[in-house]
Amino acid sequence: MTEATSALQDNRRAVRRISDMLQLLQDSLPIQRRIVRAGDTVYQVGQKFGCLYVVNSGFFKMVNLSGEGREQVVGLHFKGDWLGIDGIAAGQYGCDAVAMDTGEVWAIRYDALLQAALRTPALLTALHEAMSRELTRDHDSMLSLCTLPADARVAGFLRYWADALAQRGLRTDQITLRMTRAEIGNYLGMTLESVSRALSRLARGDVIRFTEKGRRDIHIPQVEALTGFMRAVAPPRVVALH
Repeated sequence: MTEATSALQDNRRAVRRISDMLQLLQDSLPIQRRIVRAGDTVYQVGQKFGCLYVVNSGFFKMVNLSGEGREQVVGLHFKGDWLGIDGIAAGQYGCDAVAMDTGEVWAIRYDALLQAALRTPALLTALHEAMSRELTRDHDSMLSLCTLPADARVAGFLRYWADALAQRGLRTDQITLRMTRAEIGNYLGMTLESVSRALSRLARGDVIRFTEKGRRDIHIPQVEALTGFMRAVAPPRVVALH
């Protein structure tokens, strides 16, 4: 089996898993649907915890304030991801959840989820899987920040975004970045200028192509080329995707 075939099968399983999980929630729980637009806040840091949220469509960023009072992007979420898990332990949300475009989130009361899980154990399994995936993402993100050079971080970010789209049954050869260069740099621990230089080097190597003047729409001829680029500029043992 080729690497491309294996990746395609993994993506199909992810599409099915997300679809099944969303259907399970609809069948088992009362859900409050909320349409959001770019810039809307789902919940804010310090707000009392009561609900978990599941992304049905759209893109969301998790934002914290740094010690200097600046906004820090600490996470990205796509369709099928759970938001607000960090509020379970402390009883309040640990960051702001902000929409990056038009989308829909489902609000699920945590106490209702636990009660429903007694009747439908698969609900608790879905929550535990979401927690596990978030821990894995946090680990991979920290590894990237600590070990990868700037160009490899940006290539890994684009690969992560493309993979997230593929796992939701969406096209990966043409992506629209929902974040500014400054926000990408903020997320990756880089300056805006370093992000711009890395994107320019990726474009010069024909790993990516900009399709319009604003340079938010990016064409990726071969997603695997991003990983090849990472391996070319980083020590082999530290190449990791989010």
